Amino acid sequence: MKRFSRITGTGSYLPAARLSNADLVARLASEGIETSDEWIVERTGIRARHFAAAGVTSSDLGAEAARRALEAAKITPKDIDLIIVATSTPDMVFPSTACILQNKLGANGCPAFDVQAVCSGFVYALSVADAMIKSGGATTALVIGAEVFSRILDFKDRTTCVLFGDGAGAVVLQASDTPGLLASDLHADGSHVDILCTPGHVSGGSVLGDPLLKMDGQAVFKLAVGVLEQAARTVLAKAELKDTDIDWLIPHQANIRIMQSTAKKLRLPMDKVIVTVDQHGNTSAASIPLALDHGVRAGKVKPGDLVMLEGVGGGFTWGAVLLNF
Repeated sequence: MKRFSRITGTGSYLPAARLSNADLVARLASEGIETSDEWIVERTGIRARHFAAAGVTSSDLGAEAARRALEAAKITPKDIDLIIVATSTPDMVFPSTACILQNKLGANGCPAFDVQAVCSGFVYALSVADAMIKSGGATTALVIGAEVFSRILDFKDRTTCVLFGDGAGAVVLQASDTPGLLASDLHADGSHVDILCTPGHVSGGSVLGDPLLKMDGQAVFKLAVGVLEQAARTVLAKAELKDTDIDWLIPHQANIRIMQSTAKKLRLPMDKVIVTVDQHGNTSAASIPLALDHGVRAGKVKPGDLVMLEGVGGGFTWGAVLLNF
């Protein structure tokens, strides 16, 4: 019998501290940086974001999202036999955030590792978990995107610091005799490393280079819109389906303009797009599972729906996954 994987539970978690645009504008003004709510909303669609408190890590946020996903799937941590965490803001250089999170859940013993593909990380991690389940290497996987991007923002650069927030999302992916994850398509092009990066690193006990996020927004936008359409059409072709078959598009929540452009290219109305960027900002690898969980709990995404997940991030990485939810 052929083996497939299906999502059986979703969960998400946001830090308690919510910063509206007005809150952030006031914070930046104290640093001598001028911006406004209107400027942020017009260019990004973002109205608020959440920042983690001091000492709260990606594994803390991810563990909370994971507990909610486990509850939704009606299983316990002891049932998990694979944990993959997508993050660009790990708790430590090593061990992996997945190992730290595993211990917090009490799921010790199963394989646990991180995937680093920045904002595409969750799509990458979900594809890896699907492959491991299909090959028999796992039966019940916990796939998590968790980020504390507030720790790597330059609050003297208004073009980047207004974009990002902290949060986590998680799914339980389990073996099934009916297809759930129908197709995936992953890519990277390292020639575009410089357009979105955090170029610092640790050496000899000191940070070398610049440990804060850098982005060429126009270059990212131009690349993102094109590659997201290509990836979406590739997974549709693999599944022998059409764009008109899509019930929900859940893109990486980076910028409302990118999301609108992608939906237009796929001939989808915006009422078929799950949008959370206005309230969460760009939470990198956490943004897709956060938006998916929001869609599920809001009663929008239902069993049997055809759902397109897609992301693009630093690397330059991009990819898409098509789900029969």
